[in-house]
Amino acid sequence: MATQALKQVALPVEGMTCAACVRKVEKVLQNTKGVTEAKVNLMAHKAYVDFNPEQVGIPAMAHAIEEIGFSVPQEDILLKVSGMTCAACVAKVERVVGRLSGVTEVVVNLPAESAKVKYYPGTVTKGEIKKIITELGYEVSEDTQGHAALDREKEAREKELSRQRRNMWIAWPLSMIVMLGMFQPYGIFKEILPMWMHNTYFLWAVTTPVVFIPGWQFFRNSFNGLRRGVTDMNLLYATGIASAYLIATINTIWPNAGFGGKGATFFESAALLTAFIVLGRYLEALTRGRASEAIRKLMSLQAKTARVIRDGQEVEIAADDVVIGDVILVKPGESVPVDGEIIEGYSAVDESMITGESMPVEKKAGDQVIGATINKTGAFRFRATKVGAETALSQIIKLVEDAQASKAPIQKLADFVAGHFIAGVHVLALVVFAFWFFIGYNLFFNPQSHFILSPYSLGSIGVFGFALLLSVTTLIISCPCALGLATPSAMMAGTGKGAEHGILFKGADAVEATSKLQAIVFDKTGTLTKGEPSLTDVVVAAGFERKEVLQLAAIAEKNSEHPLGEAIVKGAQTEGLELGDTQAFNAIVGHGIEAKALGREILLGNRRLMSQRNIDFGNLLTEAEKLELDGKTAMLAAIDGKAAGVIAVADTLKENSKVAVARLKKLGIQVAMITGDNRRTAEAIARQVGIDRVLAEVLPQDKAIEVKKLQEQGQRVAMVGDGINDAPALAQADVGLAIGSGTDVAKETGDIILIKDDIRDVVSAIEVARATMRKVKQNLFWSFIYNTLGIPIGAGILYPFVGFLVSPELAAFFMAMSSISVTLNTLLLKRFVPSMRREEVGA
Repeated sequence: MATQALKQVALPVEGMTCAACVRKVEKVLQNTKGVTEAKVNLMAHKAYVDFNPEQVGIPAMAHAIEEIGFSVPQEDILLKVSGMTCAACVAKVERVVGRLSGVTEVVVNLPAESAKVKYYPGTVTKGEIKKIITELGYEVSEDTQGHAALDREKEAREKELSRQRRNMWIAWPLSMIVMLGMFQPYGIFKEILPMWMHNTYFLWAVTTPVVFIPGWQFFRNSFNGLRRGVTDMNLLYATGIASAYLIATINTIWPNAGFGGKGATFFESAALLTAFIVLGRYLEALTRGRASEAIRKLMSLQAKTARVIRDGQEVEIAADDVVIGDVILVKPGESVPVDGEIIEGYSAVDESMITGESMPVEKKAGDQVIGATINKTGAFRFRATKVGAETALSQIIKLVEDAQASKAPIQKLADFVAGHFIAGVHVLALVVFAFWFFIGYNLFFNPQSHFILSPYSLGSIGVFGFALLLSVTTLIISCPCALGLATPSAMMAGTGKGAEHGILFKGADAVEATSKLQAIVFDKTGTLTKGEPSLTDVVVAAGFERKEVLQLAAIAEKNSEHPLGEAIVKGAQTEGLELGDTQAFNAIVGHGIEAKALGREILLGNRRLMSQRNIDFGNLLTEAEKLELDGKTAMLAAIDGKAAGVIAVADTLKENSKVAVARLKKLGIQVAMITGDNRRTAEAIARQVGIDRVLAEVLPQDKAIEVKKLQEQGQRVAMVGDGINDAPALAQADVGLAIGSGTDVAKETGDIILIKDDIRDVVSAIEVARATMRKVKQNLFWSFIYNTLGIPIGAGILYPFVGFLVSPELAAFFMAMSSISVTLNTLLLKRFVPSMRREEVGA
């Protein structure tokens, strides 16, 4: 019963910068009574929480997150509420809406007929708020000015950028003054700078605002975390900055306190350390926003308003207020606000933003239109069939968000390392201090040694100052951020890139599994082939014209309901042949048909029918057998009692099947075909498309068993099918690809949804997955290598051999660049174009 009562919520969390922040938020949520599971996605800035609403509320979870130094932003919605008459109406709306999960404040204004609702996005939707007010008997609509408010995520990112930019304007000018002051006694600086700039009290006065204004964020966040028993990168920064600043301050005021004396007043380390970390934070905020562009790009496609026909008049309303059944007018150049069916008009619609299809699609009455697509030419009216969360765009956004919130198996090691990193580095820093203080200084210290890129020697700082600097450098140079960003940033970019091309990965695990595929099994009917018979060949006997035979056969078949007959009729119509009516028609069960038309007697059927009527087909039977060897169904046609020809019909290959199979083979993937057809037909189709392995005469319920057999041979297998009939096989495969799903993606079985009915997207899905995993591996390799080399170098492992050290401020620069390089490397995925798309553009 407890399980049934559980709810899930996606809370937005701002202020996270690394994997340690993720672990910190997860830990504090998991320690909250009533929370059963918490998963945090750094790139999406969201915490996905399963909780028991009877034990814990959303405000309590938000408060727990805020207590450790992060923010859970709220959104406002301004509604116009008509029909309220008194204070009791106001109280009723406030009370009922206030009870909704995630709503924190409701202010209803009776004279203005408005309701302002503050809530946590992801916990309750605008539609739910409006619905509950409507159920109270009031008319409600969204104030369009509120709807036009800036996107929350963009606003939060810009706020962070603005804050760190302000911090940089404080930190960098003052740090430069401190650095110049430290260099005053050396070289040319001695001639151009006054001596008082080197005075330690002056340096202390200039360093203090750097540490306590831009640097205060690190102390505050560290304290909030420690208060709840969790740690993150802020603790590393705070420890490093505080150590350098405090020791320099003590040695300035009390030089004989035993901490290195006047020579160990390294204020430049504290100031530049802060400045470089703030620079890193600014650059991370700048670049990381770009990695999550896919979702924002999709969201930006949503139309803000809709032109609805009400009582014969055009009324412009918020797109969120459109209801099923509304008739909407769309003019050239406008966005389609919701999904629906055209009832009047004709146009070409650009659907590239949803399906990845580059060419505009012609639309007429009866055709479906998708919300967020762009009307190019004519105007049309359509009836809304799906609104709100049911639209194709909303479903796609939800799928992409879910995929970006998931974790790939490859991420487990990085998460484990990042989760224990902070404590481990602090212990290591203490070990480094102890080693250099008690052993290393006496064995290896050279008074003439210096920091990299620094002109002055370290001879005067003493054993305590020397050991402390190396300890601080060890803390600062380490970078779990790069480790934590390596996988989720690439997954976010990769799943976004897939969505760009109409390829929807349902999770990060699907991306990883797709990159490792060794074999792909295609369902034949509807996947490799069109799924419906088409006219392929007309072979005629001497004395007959092709056009004549096809026209008479099509007229005879006009009254037939058999799919093969329909294929002949369609083929004749495609060739522009005029099809009159029959004077007589008779269906001969199991054999064929006979008819009279245009004064001719027509017989169409199998060999047995022709044999019964004593019609000799001679060499035409050889032609029929050849066609049947190619997997086609051959029908014999006789006119006026004479053999007239052979008409062949087959389920033909889709346009790009052959080129896609060839590309898959180039990628090193084994390709197989599975079908319920007889082996001869199946092998004929397989030969045409270039597939060597054929699994024929397999019943629909046995397809999953055949997939399992391939897996038992040690292969990682994908199944490509229609997503409904092939559901068991798609579920059994390592990766299930549902192709041609159209825009109703939420109902599909499979790990990957291919919106378009284009087999080339199977190739594109594999290429996107492989490109994404290449980035993941590059990022992880760089992160591990950086920390494996950087930490020992920062700890002074090379000092006995080379005589110089990495300073704390240089360590801060390296640390920031490590994190940013991972994000920049990930952003290169934005330039990736699948090979099939490149050829399409080139063509």
